[in-house]
Order: sequence, then structure tokens, then C-alpha cells
Amino acid sequence: MTALVFFVEQIAPGLYIFIGIGLFFAWRWWRRSSRALRATHFELERDLHRYRRANALTVMILLVEFALAVLGVQRVVSPAVRSTVDTTQTIERVVADGEFDTPTPSPFTGGGSPIDPSGVNLGDEEIVKIQITPTLTPTPVGTILPNPPPVVGCDMPNATLQVPQNGMLVHEPINVVGTAFADNFSFYRLELKAENSNFAPLPRDYDQPVMETGVLGQFVPAFYQPGEYQFRLVVFDITLTQVASCAVNITISEPIPTPTPLGQ
Repeated sequence: MTALVFFVEQIAPGLYIFIGIGLFFAWRWWRRSSRALRATHFELERDLHRYRRANALTVMILLVEFALAVLGVQRVVSPAVRSTVDTTQTIERVVADGEFDTPTPSPFTGGGSPIDPSGVNLGDEEIVKIQITPTLTPTPVGTILPNPPPVVGCDMPNATLQVPQNGMLVHEPINVVGTAFADNFSFYRLELKAENSNFAPLPRDYDQPVMETGVLGQFVPAFYQPGEYQFRLVVFDITLTQVASCAVNITISEPIPTPTPLGQ
């Protein structure tokens, strides 16, 4: 049921287009039947045209009710379901500071002569201790495939992506994490692009800037075919001008199957 709600939310723009086309043809059908009803004087033909006009009106009413149902799923049901489903992935923080005093084992595991440091010149007498500066690297947030294509953009703090990372394998719903802000900020959106196609926006735009690294939105890969995609964050100002963007490469795969316990 949850997957169906998210699926309807994802394809809602397309459903509105089909509903609009259906309403247009039903309206033309109704107009044609009404015109024919006024033009004829034979009772049998008038009954036929009344029947056709009633059918056209019924179709229009059903299409309007279907549009209201899709709107309800998109605006009410989907946010309610999303608030009850825990799709948060554990995001391990990047180590920002701390002491790395990992003891170094002696190269001699057994008996042996220690190294005589008397002939080693360390330079000035004031240097009494050598400290190693640790290299701080972020902890990966998921499976990162090797040798992904380079990112596009991502060179401004206004639009950054921490999750998904470039080359990330995505198989379940994730929270998109990064920053999105600008001077005279208007909104930002998340977009997806398959190979040999154009970027398509995800269902909604976001009108609240994210100044520090935080959740930008949610991405549900179950709605897309497995394969390689580009995932892009785009930030716009009040003139609807794109001021920053960040595009990374991801690979969508089928959900990882969970083991089924054997019966006793």
C-alpha cells in the first residue's frame, strides 16, 4: 500500500495531463450531443442525443472525482504515510577532530637489538617530539562503486550533496543530505537523469533554504528501472535563475533480498 501511494504521488503530473485530455474530449462530446439535441425534432433522435449527453456528463464527473482523489493522495495521504515510515538511513558523521594516538607496535616481535638512535640527527635541539597529523576522511554512507564519472558542479557551498555520494549504489529510500541556499533564494529542486535523456524533476520543489548540511528531501528508487543515473540538486533565486547546482552519479539496483527463516 505504501509503495502504491508513493507511486501515485510520483506520477501525479502525468495523471493530471491524461485527466485534462479526457475532460476536453468529454466536453466536446457533451457539446456535440447538446447541439444535435437542439437541432433535431424527432423524439427518437432526441432521446438518443439526451442519452449521449448524459454519458458525456457522467464521464466528466468521474474524471473530476479521479483528479480530486489523486490530489488527495498527493497532498494528504502521501505526507501522512511518509511521516509514519522510517526511511532514515544512518549517516555517520565525518571525524572533525580528536587525537589519533594509536600505539605503533615494535618491529621486533621477538628478541632483538633495539635501534640505536644516537646517530640520528633530528635538527634543532628544541624539537623533542614528532607528532603525526592525522588525515581526516569522511566515513562512507553506503556502497560506493569504483571509478564513477566525475561530478558536475558541486563547486559552490550553495549546492552540495553529501548523500547520495558520487558512485553510490541506491536500492532503498534514502534521505537526500546536503546544502541548498542562495542570495534572494526562491526554491530548490531535485532532478534525475537516465542515460540518453534529459533531467526530470522529482515530484515537488522546496521553498526553504538549507544553510547547513541537513536533509534536503527524500528519494525513492523503487519507481525507476535499475541502471545508472545522474542525480542533481538545482538552486534558483527569485528571478527563477539557476544560481548553483550539484550533480552526482548513482546506480539504482533492485532491493537486496532478506533471508527467509526456514520452518522448524
